[in-house]
Amino acid sequence: MTKDQSKSTYKVNQRRGWIFLRIIFLFVLVILVSVLTITVINLRQKEGPDKKDLLQMWSAGSYEDIYKLSGEQLLRKPLDNFLLTIHGFAAYQIAIAQIDNFSMLSYIDNCIWSLRKALLSKDAKTDGSLFYVLGKAYYYKGAPYSDLAIKYLEKADETGYRENDIPEYLGLAYINIKDYRSSVAAFANALKTSISDVLLLSIANSYIALGEDDAAYAYLTRCAEISKDSGMIFSARLSMGDIQLRRGDYNGAEEQFITVNNDSGGNADACYRLGELYNSRGETVRARAEWRRAVQIDPAYMPARARLNM
Repeated sequence: MTKDQSKSTYKVNQRRGWIFLRIIFLFVLVILVSVLTITVINLRQKEGPDKKDLLQMWSAGSYEDIYKLSGEQLLRKPLDNFLLTIHGFAAYQIAIAQIDNFSMLSYIDNCIWSLRKALLSKDAKTDGSLFYVLGKAYYYKGAPYSDLAIKYLEKADETGYRENDIPEYLGLAYINIKDYRSSVAAFANALKTSISDVLLLSIANSYIALGEDDAAYAYLTRCAEISKDSGMIFSARLSMGDIQLRRGDYNGAEEQFITVNNDSGGNADACYRLGELYNSRGETVRARAEWRRAVQIDPAYMPARARLNM
């Protein structure tokens, strides 16, 4: 073999070697890129959706998904203010949709735990929506927590956060702690944005508790006039009859109770009250007849049963 042939063969082999190395390099590079891509995707899946994703889910009303995903992320980021807040908000929304009380309270407890933890952040101190939801969560937790419901609802109001139902929840919470004067003030604020039979009846009951029958009667009358709910109307009329009894207006009270009986087709409360009214006038036979009627309508109506056993 000549020297020129030897050199030519060497160059060809060298070129083939470089081509082979480049192919190997490109192959390894493709594998590395694929591995990195898969790794990033897996990490992304493990980290879960970001803030934008969760907010979009919130707009869509996907509270169950938000609750689950934010809960998973909180295991890795237990002090993340956004995750704690949206997890608590989702828990509240799920809670108020529950049918049974046990499930509702379970979600309410999770809501309170999450939002109280979110309050540790400085940014949360001025977040009125956080105080608002936390206040309502404490209200739904039950009457013993009404003081905390009031505390956080008032904080929400102090931050300038505005929701039309804040005064109504405050009024109900004040009733639970027997602060009827504050309850009346809160309900009066609620009436500025909307008038409802529930609000009117609630104000009337607060005035009754304060012993201010004239003011209570005015709200009860208005409630009976505007309500389309028979149960609300009956409650208003029964309370109006009670006030008339306290005033000594027996005819007026009798008219209210009879109206409730006629309109309802028979009401145990109205019958019992009629029995009391007749008994106070010495009409024992009529009184016992009404008490028996009350028991016929509702066999478990104990006040009437107690009267019949005397």
